[in-house]
Amino acid sequence: MRITKLETFLVKPRWLFLRMHTDEGLVGLGEPILEGRALTVAQAVAELEPYLIGKDPTQVVHHWQAMYKHAFYRGGPILTSALSGVEQAMWDLTGKSLGIPVYKLMGGPLRNRIKVYGRCEGDTPEEAERSAREQAAKGFVALKTGIGGPRPARVVESPAFVENVAERFAAMRAGAGKEVDIAIDFHGAVSPQTSALLIKALEPFQPLFIEEPVQCQNVDVLADLARRTHVPIATGERLYTKWGFREVLEKRAASILQPDISHCGGIFEGRLIAGMAETYYAAIAPHCPLGPVALAACLQVDAAIPNFLAQEHVTLGEGYLKVPFQLVDGYLPLPEVPGLGIELDDDALADKIGHAWRNPERYHPDDGTAVDW
Repeated sequence: MRITKLETFLVKPRWLFLRMHTDEGLVGLGEPILEGRALTVAQAVAELEPYLIGKDPTQVVHHWQAMYKHAFYRGGPILTSALSGVEQAMWDLTGKSLGIPVYKLMGGPLRNRIKVYGRCEGDTPEEAERSAREQAAKGFVALKTGIGGPRPARVVESPAFVENVAERFAAMRAGAGKEVDIAIDFHGAVSPQTSALLIKALEPFQPLFIEEPVQCQNVDVLADLARRTHVPIATGERLYTKWGFREVLEKRAASILQPDISHCGGIFEGRLIAGMAETYYAAIAPHCPLGPVALAACLQVDAAIPNFLAQEHVTLGEGYLKVPFQLVDGYLPLPEVPGLGIELDDDALADKIGHAWRNPERYHPDDGTAVDW
């Protein structure tokens, strides 16, 4: 089997899908995307195509090493996002050619279903409680929310702001109950000073984890925050390859890692990161605010690692896949179809081709300063 063509196409609302064609008629799927940089990553994939044409796609790790090393400038979000989607497609082809799911090629499965978490919204405590109750009623046993609030956090926050965040989270806890896990994402948009205040206020409600309490590059401050609290700290969606996660583990800056399988280097790189984390007794909760191809790739990793915690998702593939994933009691059944286990529904996709999604532009209402979103 040889690769004959790489085809990328934009898919609403903000995704980029890849089809890898072969001379045997098998087609591999991948999702090489960087949010807000879809066209840039599509070009990066096109620049990898001359190397890949004529190659055997089942030599996945060899091709990954060659494309990564021969770029000379290693790592970074663009290259590793392009590599990730290409790597996913090669694993999909390998599994399809052998008639087995990808996780079986990595020694799995270690579990028979995959825990996923839903999203909880609401700006007021009343809205937050209602949202949590509705999500729990859908069967989710784990949820994730943001800090909410009427404005971005300041460098050092007021008691009113901190109390509002805590009251909103307490309302979600009341709505979902104490048996449902609830994580909270600071999105790297909060200063170290305010993060410390918020973490202390949230501790009585025992979040599942606090995600990106500060920018992920700030590893020393992450480690400082982690030492101050018993609540697990999570990070990793903006880290790339095994090398990007090494310092976080060495400095005990987080006990839950969140590699994004469409950004970190792909399925096998995600498995290696999980192995590194296992030696530090850290858990894995893959990041995936992306499409159903990315989710399918995540599920292969989730099935094959011992230290899996929970899986993020924003879609189960309705309107994109011929057979969407089905939520059962807060879990997704283990995929059993060869490769990534999915097939795109071209008819349903016809009205979703193309997008011009851009990253939000956010400015602080106090003085107009550009802030993280």
